[in-house]
Amino acid sequence: MKYFLLFCLGAILFSCTSKVSTQPTTTPTKLVDMVNPLMGTDSEFKLSNGNTYPAIARPWGMNFWTPQTGRMGDGWGYTYDSYKIQGFKQTHQPSPWINDYAAFSLMPVTGELKFKGAERASWFSHKAEVAQPHYYKVYLADYDVTTEFTPTDRAVSFRFTFPENDNSYILLDAFDGGSMVKIIPEERKIVGYCQNNHGGVPANFKNYFVAVFDKDFEVVKTWKDDNLQETDEAQSFHVGGIVGFKTKKGEEVNVKLASSFISAEQAELNLSREIGDKSFETIKAEGEQIWEKELGRIKVEGGSEAEQKTFYSCLYRTLLFPRKFYEFDADNNIVHYSPYNGEVLPGYMFTDNGFWDTFRAVFPFFTLMYPDLNSQIMEGLVNTYKESGWLPEWASPGHRGCMIGSNSASLIADSYLKGIRGYDIETLYEAMIKNTNGYMEQIHSVGRYGADYYNELGYVPYNVGINENTARTLEYAYADYCIWKLAQELGKPQEEIDLFKQRARNFHNVFDAESKLMRGKNEDGTFQSPFSPYKWGDAFTEGNSWHYTWSVFQDIEGLKQLMGGNDDFVAMLDSVFVVPPIFDDSYYGGTIHEIREMQIAGMGNYAHGNQPIQHMIYLYNYSDQPWKTQAHVREVLTKLYSYQADGYCGDEDNGQTSAWYVFSSMGFYPVCPGTDEYVLGSPLFNKITLTLENGNEFVIDATNNSKENVYVNDVVLNGESYNKNFLKHATIQNGGEIVFDMASQPNKTRGTETTSFPYSMTFED
Repeated sequence: MKYFLLFCLGAILFSCTSKVSTQPTTTPTKLVDMVNPLMGTDSEFKLSNGNTYPAIARPWGMNFWTPQTGRMGDGWGYTYDSYKIQGFKQTHQPSPWINDYAAFSLMPVTGELKFKGAERASWFSHKAEVAQPHYYKVYLADYDVTTEFTPTDRAVSFRFTFPENDNSYILLDAFDGGSMVKIIPEERKIVGYCQNNHGGVPANFKNYFVAVFDKDFEVVKTWKDDNLQETDEAQSFHVGGIVGFKTKKGEEVNVKLASSFISAEQAELNLSREIGDKSFETIKAEGEQIWEKELGRIKVEGGSEAEQKTFYSCLYRTLLFPRKFYEFDADNNIVHYSPYNGEVLPGYMFTDNGFWDTFRAVFPFFTLMYPDLNSQIMEGLVNTYKESGWLPEWASPGHRGCMIGSNSASLIADSYLKGIRGYDIETLYEAMIKNTNGYMEQIHSVGRYGADYYNELGYVPYNVGINENTARTLEYAYADYCIWKLAQELGKPQEEIDLFKQRARNFHNVFDAESKLMRGKNEDGTFQSPFSPYKWGDAFTEGNSWHYTWSVFQDIEGLKQLMGGNDDFVAMLDSVFVVPPIFDDSYYGGTIHEIREMQIAGMGNYAHGNQPIQHMIYLYNYSDQPWKTQAHVREVLTKLYSYQADGYCGDEDNGQTSAWYVFSSMGFYPVCPGTDEYVLGSPLFNKITLTLENGNEFVIDATNNSKENVYVNDVVLNGESYNKNFLKHATIQNGGEIVFDMASQPNKTRGTETTSFPYSMTFED
């Protein structure tokens, strides 16, 4: 991702190809065994195969835990091709480009005491590593120690199995950026805090931790800024604590640990409440049960074992973010430390999310499968607005300067228009309107940078010093569509409703009829020149005109008419795959990883590894050639994803690239959040059963499905022939069954009439 933060970059290697068995399988007894948390970890700065780390966590947990192969502060904290581990880290990192905050680690060592990061690192092998959503285990060869851990939402249980050694140690590294540790031998305890972050925190930000051991300490040391001390307490820029003891062969030392953003007392409360006297195996079993329940909400049948593993690995990633940034006080009330004003306040708070990525499929997945969670997230948005004066667009943990758009409008409208309640919609509407009129001076990604130009001219000009202006115009217009529909639902004044309906059509203002593409426009109304549709950045965000032209989610029919009608529209869609993967990277001064990932994927200028174009494949459904959607969707599902360490074809980004796979495997996708429709594709599996939160089941059957049979010959919905190219949200929520009859050749008569097309604004005129 994200070149608001990093603007340099280089050349790359890549593989998104999956080697899969074609033998059909059935879902195993344990779905956690199908998940590979290492999927996407074979990544680096210059090439992303996911840019993930193994997040060992509970769904949406406040804290994740991960093995640390990189140096302290490196956004690539775990990379698959590394050979050494230097600690086991509590992490809150949503992306390597955003980096981590409130991180600290534990590390066992034996023999000579080594406490500095690179010096203490131990060789390890993936052959002696177990990674599951709820549990991690690895053998540290240099110390003959096996480390295991299993987390709760706010706590974790560690189990270290030591060799016979007179000099066995466990280190707690509180990291740099300001930290404190205090060892309390009589309580077998280490307490302290860390403050490391990369922005978005108030001045009083701290992560308080408490670690309780089940073995007496024979050695107590601390370090302070690289200097070892014979003391039990240290406070400085970078400190850590060391406890030591003699161990017998195979002796287990258990550590129970919790943390809090509120206080040291709250950390103790979190530890008591979430772990208490529970054993390691009990916590592990509870974590497995929680993941089994969530993964089991979607039951997959058919396909290959590799495809099922890819599906559940993607589903796991979809259920990690946004992070619960709230805790339960002594009276069991929901409270949170505000990453916006530094106060401890009542109510929900969520963080670690970039809506530019996740409005597309992650949050629509929540509105479909997790409406109660979605309601809590909306309450969290209310609290964010009250505490900071703005809606978040990229939060980690507070407002961060990254990406563009006003996509919080999409989340809010999609939630309310799909009937989800339990939050203050009037306050959220007020916040959405505020967004339309300005931006946060300190952080331009909050609100709408260029709002004054946009509101006056109907677009953000190319030549007024506002970067990525055409992309902003398109995203603001979509947000205005969401506001329009929400204003209608809330019964706002007609003048206000009409204003946002008009602005929702502002995409017309940056459409160039000559090239049939979106193009930067100057303040005087002339198009910028020279124009290259292959130029990344500049008028666009992490993409070129070929990618962003399709960001008219709300009115594909209107875009089609601008292009000259059905045939020209289809020809332009086809061209994305036909034109070679050439590019102009001059805006960046180097080839960013998103460009390289497009170049090497072998799909022309289609760049699935980045978000702006991920919906574009589904747009053939708005034309008389919907079968092309079916073919392209299946190609992406089988070519660009696998459950292996190189299993993504670009940044995974808080679940978005995973949610695309989950939706597309089911046979439909939310092209336009804020409508009640999901656009049809090509289901990957023979059968998928959704267990909805209301207790209903919706079954997707794909008869005659196979690697060759990617085309939809016919559709039957609840026993009746169905000729639409979309499904309604209420249809799924009410339960029932949709049957896709699959074939090796396209049916060129089904879904080709205008009455079959999904929603577009133009159809309301």
